[in-house]
Amino acid sequence: MKGARDVPTWGLVVETTVGTGERKHIEAHVVAHVTGTREEALAELERRARSHSPEHPRSPQRRRLLRQDDGFLLVVDGAWQSFGTRFTVAELLEDSAAPAAPEPVGTASAGPAAPPPEPAERQVERYADGVPVKPAWLGRDDLP
Repeated sequence: MKGARDVPTWGLVVETTVGTGERKHIEAHVVAHVTGTREEALAELERRARSHSPEHPRSPQRRRLLRQDDGFLLVVDGAWQSFGTRFTVAELLEDSAAPAAPEPVGTASAGPAAPPPEPAERQVERYADGVPVKPAWLGRDDLP
């Protein structure tokens, strides 16, 4: 997603083989975001690829890291099977769960806005981290 001054944000994607035998499959995860140039994102991706230690195989026999245009491919051979992990850098174009854009400089208050206080009849006792001591559902008659 392009933000301040149209600096792109890059997603660092790791696709790895998980499971064994007939349950062996690929799972993909966005492990980080890098705001900056594609080269900066690739450098961070390479650092992660070089230090990555996959779950499988349990007894690696050979490890090969290969560079591709958009990332890296790590192939680890075990005693019986090979397992692959693909590291890809891709520009983030949309994120449905992205945090709200920050307020423009000059209109923000001294700190983050505090949530509005609860009405007196709804105020509940909370631990120091803000979690209620008594769950809201405890003691309700309308629940099965």
